[in-house]
Amino acid sequence: MQLIEDAKTVLLRAWSVRLALLAAVFSAMEVALPFFAPFVPPHTMAILAVVASSGAAIARVVAQPKMREQQANWPEVEDGP
Repeated sequence: MQLIEDAKTVLLRAWSVRLALLAAVFSAMEVALPFFAPFVPPHTMAILAVVASSGAAIARVVAQPKMREQQANWPEVEDGP
């Protein structure tokens, strides 16, 4: 397995990654929330997870030029000895 050239930038700046992580949080809340907050309507977190996952898929193919601009302004860092 080989990472893409700008993997660090993508992980830190890409909306697709942010939304995928948000979907994971909503999925975890769908399992845990009924034990702590029974007043939340059923399947609310599952629906939010679907929305966030769909947003992540869309964000993956939408240009995010600000992410690249910010990467160009980062100082160079050595990756090892």
